[in-house]
Amino acid sequence: MLDINVIEEAVKRAASGYTDNNKNDDFVKIGVSQRHVHLSKQDLETLFGEGYELTKKKTLMGREYAAEECVTLVGPSLKAIEKVRVLGPVRKNTQVEISRTDTFVLKVSPPVRPSGEIEGSEKLVIVGPKGCVYLKEGVIIANRHIHLTPPFAESLNLKDNDYVDVIIDGIKPTKFFDVQIRVREDFNVEMHIDTDDANSSGLKNGDIVHIITK
Repeated sequence: MLDINVIEEAVKRAASGYTDNNKNDDFVKIGVSQRHVHLSKQDLETLFGEGYELTKKKTLMGREYAAEECVTLVGPSLKAIEKVRVLGPVRKNTQVEISRTDTFVLKVSPPVRPSGEIEGSEKLVIVGPKGCVYLKEGVIIANRHIHLTPPFAESLNLKDNDYVDVIIDGIKPTKFFDVQIRVREDFNVEMHIDTDDANSSGLKNGDIVHIITK
């Protein structure tokens, strides 16, 4: 089992984004990502009305936030998932991120992709209070990835778009392979997984996992 004092120190350091290059600090906390939608400006106005702007509910990291607004996702079989959170700010392209379990409800088959890689991905309909968007592509299952600050990444000799393995030492010990590293100044130090991965490995927000560099 991992030493509880080591874990507590790792959580404090991850929260602050601070790293000491003389110490091999390779523990990060988990953030479980629920299904959500990123909207383009045009699609936001189609769904909510001309000139509409998102209302911030909760800051996530950097410029990104959970908005008060929610939408409904409708698949080709007309099965729907309601109250899907919109994340801001607006993006160049609309992107819907769901779990594999959600695909059984919506009857869609999205690929597992890094965020932003939507070419040739799945389609569905997004319904808002003022209109509908017929999304021809943009539905994905987000890959497992770890957000790091530049100092934290440097301390592990990692850079943006590297891949690592991750050890989960808990009630359901397991290992995640080929987890993408994302590095940016305004990131929190955090590994993002979807609800399916969280449930299968017994993880919840704030749990600690161990990076294995290749």
